[in-house]
Amino acid sequence: MNKLKSKIKPYVMLLPVMIFIIGIFLTGIIFGLLQSFGYFPAVGLHTLTIKYYKEIIMNANFLSSLKFSFYISFVSSMLSVILGVFFSYVLIFNKKGNNGGLDGMYKLPIMVPHTIAALLIFMLFTQSGLISRVLYTLGIISEMKDFPPLVFDRRGFGIIFAYIWKGLPFITFVTYDILKNINNRYSKIASNLGANNLQIFWYVLLPLLMPTIASGFIIIFAFSFGAFEIPYLLGPSTPKAMPILSYIHYNSINLADRPYAMVMNMCITLCSFVLVGLYLWAFQFIKKYNN
Repeated sequence: MNKLKSKIKPYVMLLPVMIFIIGIFLTGIIFGLLQSFGYFPAVGLHTLTIKYYKEIIMNANFLSSLKFSFYISFVSSMLSVILGVFFSYVLIFNKKGNNGGLDGMYKLPIMVPHTIAALLIFMLFTQSGLISRVLYTLGIISEMKDFPPLVFDRRGFGIIFAYIWKGLPFITFVTYDILKNINNRYSKIASNLGANNLQIFWYVLLPLLMPTIASGFIIIFAFSFGAFEIPYLLGPSTPKAMPILSYIHYNSINLADRPYAMVMNMCITLCSFVLVGLYLWAFQFIKKYNN
């Protein structure tokens, strides 16, 4: 009986907060879902319909926005994973990696808000930014406008740079911790068999890291897909990321446009739920793999 109480006690203590949080979350989802189906009594819409879904799905702006959001999220998440894993590997095999200096420095971007990250990218990579000024001073470019536009561009480079700057240290943090705790026996056996450091990483360490890498990729992809600040501050005028397009419809002076915004929000929510499911699956895989 006492064991049962000790197991239930943490959940009972969390219950008031969880009721509040889940209540707000479910209320938002339900009202958003109703409005996406055209039920919005405040503007005289009382009939449930799927016409808003049909119009949005067939809309060229929505499709380009969806494609753009997937593109910037996938590219930034993939590059963050690749660079983060590489950096964690360098930290492990660098003798200076245990002195506390580099170990702590790479974690700093995690604590920086995304709005500040966007400001830093803007100051560095605009055509009148710090990098273009340095290149102009060194004579590498004849005019600052010769510097390629990397912010507010249709390829989303500024957004991708900002997401990498935030995502890379997160991936490094989780993979570095795993690498530190991996038994060195496997690496030593591979080394004794003639494997070099690259082969040890590729054939021994990387398979052990894959579950963690997969879950980390899902986390940063889900965040970047639904994030608003960085695409709003650094994104192009067209195509717009999904959250920005939804925000524009939501802020329309014509309240009858509100269901279109809610349809986009439901699409983002659906993608988020799918990614949460993938994350839970990856987490269960990690537990099974570790056992």
